Amino acid sequence: MGVMFSHGRSSHSLSSTMRLSCTAVFFISIFFIISCHALALKPQLLGRHRIKISPDHRPLSYTTFYFDQQIDHLGFLENGTFKQRYLLNDQHWHKEGGPILFYTGNEGDIAWFCNNTGFMWDVAEELGAMLVFAEHRYYGESMPFGEESYSNAKYLNYLTSEQALADFAVLIKALKGNIPGAQKSPVIAIGGSYGGMLAAWLRMKYPSAVIGALASSAPIWQFIVPCGGFYQVVTRDFASGGVNCSSNIRRSWKAVDGISATGEGLQWLSQEFGLCSPLKSLEDVYGFKAWLQETWVNLAMVDYPYEANFLQPLPRWPVKEVCTHLRFDTGVSDKQLLHGISRAVRVYYNYSGDSPCLNTSQSATGNLGILGWFYQSCTEMVMPMCTDGINDMFEPQPWNFQAFSDECYAQFGVRPRKDWAEIVYGGGNISAHSNIIFSNGDLDPWMSGGVTKSISESLVAIMIEGGAHHLDLRYNNEYDPESVIRTRALEVQYFRKWIKQAASTL
Repeated sequence: MGVMFSHGRSSHSLSSTMRLSCTAVFFISIFFIISCHALALKPQLLGRHRIKISPDHRPLSYTTFYFDQQIDHLGFLENGTFKQRYLLNDQHWHKEGGPILFYTGNEGDIAWFCNNTGFMWDVAEELGAMLVFAEHRYYGESMPFGEESYSNAKYLNYLTSEQALADFAVLIKALKGNIPGAQKSPVIAIGGSYGGMLAAWLRMKYPSAVIGALASSAPIWQFIVPCGGFYQVVTRDFASGGVNCSSNIRRSWKAVDGISATGEGLQWLSQEFGLCSPLKSLEDVYGFKAWLQETWVNLAMVDYPYEANFLQPLPRWPVKEVCTHLRFDTGVSDKQLLHGISRAVRVYYNYSGDSPCLNTSQSATGNLGILGWFYQSCTEMVMPMCTDGINDMFEPQPWNFQAFSDECYAQFGVRPRKDWAEIVYGGGNISAHSNIIFSNGDLDPWMSGGVTKSISESLVAIMIEGGAHHLDLRYNNEYDPESVIRTRALEVQYFRKWIKQAASTL
């Protein structure tokens, strides 16, 4: 599951060198976007200062292991190794060939993803499966150069999806070779958000390592689709959430500009929103608006049908709850409108009522790796994002690749290869592959870059009506819509089919 920071860099601390045309927001997984807005490299995967998040789960039992992994699988000059962390549970595993469900870790601490991927725990007994959660290099504890891993471009050079996929393939081979009874165990890759992309790509690139993959909310086509789709889905969610909801959010940007034009207005905004740090400058206002945008995006991604703590403690259907505060007609004043916005924002940041103030430099993704995803976005994970203010509820910002490239060079000394992901992973032409499930919720903004129509009998797309970001990978819940219940059952059905096919070839 997506969506990530021991490096302690806030989007505001980066803004002085990165302010141009683009901002990054969250990808959830939650995952990650490079979108064109106020702060150029604002985390694609959310996150600023770290805060503790309580996962939605029952107590889990697993053993933590560390595997000696090559720093460079794709060259022969660097022969060093590092400790890759992985978590293992074999409580329900049917030894001597029972399946292995292998989570392809994304941009963050693997324990967080383990705790938030309830689907695997729910089906382990049914399938007699071993569970393995493998951490992605450069995140969590899996640091190729220890505390120096992020210190320079030379060390960061080995932070790529290709190296991570090779890590997973090598680890799978080692597990099957070293665990008694696992030699003939079929392995199924599972992941959500960026982890879902990795699960699909693992099946594509290393078909001998995994017999199939479940890629949940995996925007593998975000590199090649029109840049405006993501924010259009966000807007559609809020338009469906309540009368005038998205239109009032669209109007709010000019209201903020108007009120913040004076010192008195800055003071009023700071008090109305209960900000921990008062707004004092134009730069603060840019950051404030980016924070608001991030809030609406996050709400759309985690619009779950039950109370959840995935990013923040939230009520059932949080978008609908937010929209109850934004029902105004066009005649309200700017201050009345922004009073509603302030109440709406508190649904996300203070639903529990425990926060004495709202911190615009703090987001709820402390288990995700912000700086690492910055770097990946600046090299291979170039996902164009844009807004036009007409088909979406955000301020117009075009996609400007050159400006983005310049910002990446200023921060890391590297420039992105905008077509590389398409070249390496096939872009829209993946019909030669097999045994991959692409599941997407119709509420999830990342569906805009996902595979939403089946390509063949074994490249299957499942759309989850009323589903937000990788809802199918979450624990079973009494409030689950029928659509996700059917989806999980179908996914298990495919797993059984693949396992049976694998057994027939032995």
